[in-house]
Amino acid sequence: MSTTPAPHSTASTLPPARVLEGAARDRALLTYLMLAAVFVACLVTCNLVFRKFFLFEGWGLSFEQSVGLLAYPLTFLVTDIISEIFGPRKANLVVLSGLLASVVTLAIVSVAGQTSAAAWSPVTDGEFAHVFGQTAVAVGASMAAYLLAQFIDVRFFHFWKRQTQGKHLWLRNNLSTIPSQVLDTLTVLLLLCAVGELPWERLGVLFLNGVVFKSLVAALDTPLVYLGVGWMRRVFQLEPGQEIEL
Repeated sequence: MSTTPAPHSTASTLPPARVLEGAARDRALLTYLMLAAVFVACLVTCNLVFRKFFLFEGWGLSFEQSVGLLAYPLTFLVTDIISEIFGPRKANLVVLSGLLASVVTLAIVSVAGQTSAAAWSPVTDGEFAHVFGQTAVAVGASMAAYLLAQFIDVRFFHFWKRQTQGKHLWLRNNLSTIPSQVLDTLTVLLLLCAVGELPWERLGVLFLNGVVFKSLVAALDTPLVYLGVGWMRRVFQLEPGQEIEL
């Protein structure tokens, strides 16, 4: 594996970013693209299914939340891994790509909703509108919360990475993901209540349930972050805290 130092680093307290060449660079690029694909898939899924709410009871806990939460925490897991290995610019690029993918998907769904279902169609116009008939304001609220939370997550992650000099991955994983997800939950619920998608009386319980659920998921995904980061450090021969310059 041929490597050369990058011309600059993320911070003076961190190892210089590593530039890979040849097959090593191709493998790193493929890894980045695969992570980005998982991120986009999870985000688009969230935007398509978020209007369904579920009740979970078990282990002494009770949650009432959108089914979008089943996939959304994975987006933070992916951006934390990308941030750690590929740096903040590549993480922000994935965030913007996810936004574009969501806008395109919702535009196509909107156009599909304007067509008339055939008489033999298994899904009628009414059924399609009931599931996918999201108002533009509701979608805008979701996207606004998404952008705010993801960019703050990336910024917080690298703030704590600099403060810890690339050590204590668990700390920056949780101290970036949990605050950003709390902010995301509050923002999207306030906006959805304001536009009439949700009743105001559900705001408190949905916010509390969302914060507890997301905090638990953030803590539980820490081993997955260590597994992903550890594997890439071994494959690309990275020092702790070192990033790849693509």
